[in-house]
Amino acid sequence: MRKKIVAGNWKMNMTPTETKELIAKLKDKCNTDEVDVLFVVPSIDVTTAYECLKGTKIKLGTQNFYFEEKGAYTGEISAKMIIDAGAEYVIIGHSERRGIFKEDDEMINKKLIASHKFGLKPILCCGESLELREKGTYKAFIEGQIKSAFNGIDKNQAVNTVIAYEPIWAIGTGKTATSDEAEEVCKFIRDVIKALYDESVANAIRIQYGGSVNAGNAKEIFSKEDIDGGLVGGASLKEDFINIVHY
Repeated sequence: MRKKIVAGNWKMNMTPTETKELIAKLKDKCNTDEVDVLFVVPSIDVTTAYECLKGTKIKLGTQNFYFEEKGAYTGEISAKMIIDAGAEYVIIGHSERRGIFKEDDEMINKKLIASHKFGLKPILCCGESLELREKGTYKAFIEGQIKSAFNGIDKNQAVNTVIAYEPIWAIGTGKTATSDEAEEVCKFIRDVIKALYDESVANAIRIQYGGSVNAGNAKEIFSKEDIDGGLVGGASLKEDFINIVHY
């Protein structure tokens, strides 16, 4: 039985001071064994969040890193820096990184390989635009994203990767894929993983849904067989996140 994972992606929100305040509001009621709860914070907030979360079961991640170990990469942050600061997860390939910062499939693959090499637990994002959804080519597009990202990733590493399906048209728009639409794609992703590896890997890998998840729709979405929790954006900055965790 796959354990659900509910991750709050704070995006570019919360100063270290605000981080203390938000975690103080959330941590006691999000501290549970029933699901893996994860706060994914801006890199500047990692050390503050780590201190605030000591003694809880809540896990900590950040939103980006560079695939090299160290070097002349001004403005970047390495996996070792993230781990030493106290985080264990990282988001890779979010549509905002792909779209705004032009990270391509080759970059995403390098980051996924590096995350496993250096000991970070990756949450790999994939998902289609509204145009691809309406054309009916979204499955082929997502399959291409998955195959490219997992190039050079072995079975052990694949099992320890979380995949987040985030249709771009449902991120921050208030639109949400229906639970059946989300389930259809998450099952398809599981089938792609099965074809790349085998049934045991496909059955073990956790696949989240992300895209305007909130306290009102989490229960229905998370109840689907192939959806193992959610990557939550705006709602993770509110006390509503507690209700999503306890869907």
